[in-house]
This record gives sequence, C-alpha cells and structure tokens, in this order.
Amino acid sequence: MNNKKNEREYIPPKTMLVPCRQLRTGIAFEWLQAGWNDFRNAAKISLTYGFFVFLISIFVAWLAWELGGFVLLLSALSGFVFVAPMLAFGLYSVSRQLCQGKTPDLASTLRAVRRPLGNSMVFTLVLLVVFLLWTRAGMMVQVFFPMGGDPEWGHVVTFLLIGSAVGSIFAMISFAASVFSLPMLANRDIDVVTAVLSSINGAMRNKPAMLVWAFLICSLTLVGFLTAGVGLIIIIPWLAYATWHGYRSALDVSEWSQLPGENSESA
Repeated sequence: MNNKKNEREYIPPKTMLVPCRQLRTGIAFEWLQAGWNDFRNAAKISLTYGFFVFLISIFVAWLAWELGGFVLLLSALSGFVFVAPMLAFGLYSVSRQLCQGKTPDLASTLRAVRRPLGNSMVFTLVLLVVFLLWTRAGMMVQVFFPMGGDPEWGHVVTFLLIGSAVGSIFAMISFAASVFSLPMLANRDIDVVTAVLSSINGAMRNKPAMLVWAFLICSLTLVGFLTAGVGLIIIIPWLAYATWHGYRSALDVSEWSQLPGENSESA
C-alpha cells in the first residue's frame, strides 16, 4: 500500500531540455505582426525604452570611434547583435502583461526585470564575453587588411567580407543561445544552462524558420543603423515583443513554474 502511495507521489525530474515545437518556415512574420500589436498597445513604454536604447547605441558608437576609429566602430556595430537581446530584456514583461489582459506600466516592468536579475546577469556576462571575443577578432582581421584614417573602398569591402565571415560564427552561436532563452529567463523559474540549451535545441530543430527570423532581425537592425540609430527607437521594442511571441510558439514551458509574482499560466 505504501509503495503504491509513493509511486503516485513520485514526480519525475525535469530534463535539461524544454520541449520544442515544429515551426513553419514563415512563422516569423506572424511574430512581427503580434509584436507590432504589442507595440501599439504599449506605445508609451515602448518609445521610452527605445529612446533609452538609442542613447546607449550613440554612446557606444562614439566611444568606439574615439578609442579605435573606423575599424573598432565597424566591429562595435556588427557586434551589436550580441548585446541587443539583453537591451530588450525588460520589454518581455510588457508582452507578458498584455497576454494576461493587463495594462503594462513602467513600474511593474522594472519589478519584473528585478526578479530574474541573477540569471540575466550571468547571461549578460556570457554575451559580453562573446562580444569582446568578436571585437578582438575584428581587430585581428585588420592585421591582414590594414586601413589608415582614409581607407579606400576596396579595402573597406575586403575588410567587411572577411570580418562578416568571421563574425557570422560568433553571431550564429549568440543567436541560437539567446533567441528563446532570454524570454524564458524573464518568465519562468529556470536556470541559465537549461534555458540556453533549450534555446539552441529549438533553433537547431527549426533551421528554416530560424533563418527567416535571423534575416528579419538583421534587416530591421540595418534599417536602424542606416537611420543613424533613430530607427532603433521603434525597432528594438518591436523585435523584443516579436521575440516573446516566438518563444511562446517554439517552446512548451508548462512544466516550469512561473517566477514569483506571476500568477497567470496563460503567459
């Protein structure tokens, strides 16, 4: 009798991978549409956060130019993809509140960021290490293709092609590790290792959909750069909300409890 009771009470341990779903190739366009709806429903918070990201981007660009000139500036801009997911971390709470039928406000958004602060800081450190490695790799490329203060276009194109080939390796790793893990860390009581491995697993099992999503992210980010960073005021919040909806589409996190203070299982 006791054995049967113990069997009923036994709870199997969670695996190191969150179950992932099969995604359609063009589903990223639906994420963008859902993200745009969230942007419109929380325009004030979105624009405030986007302007903050814009100021950070301008400061980093200025600092890179002062410290390393043209080459370091290019490396910093191309490495933006590594740190951009963390800049959007606070916005995942906005989409979560909208999914729960609530009206988002800045105070609750900041409180939501504070809850998973430990895990988010660990992940930030990892992304910063990847970013620094990429910056160093970009500087090493200059050794083989040196450019002065007024480089020729041929040298610039060669530098960009070689640098892009090297940077794509870092970008793929960073993208796969963060595409689903950050929204998960912002929402569920889960450790960084499980979140990252689950994100990589979900990305690898949905390569066509992830290629489309990566292309859209790069294209929209490029638009932000071509507008001297002003476009990032809209693009970063938009992509953050779309990423939230992508995470909900790709992973089944129902077996992982929500963070304290989140009492709705719909998000």
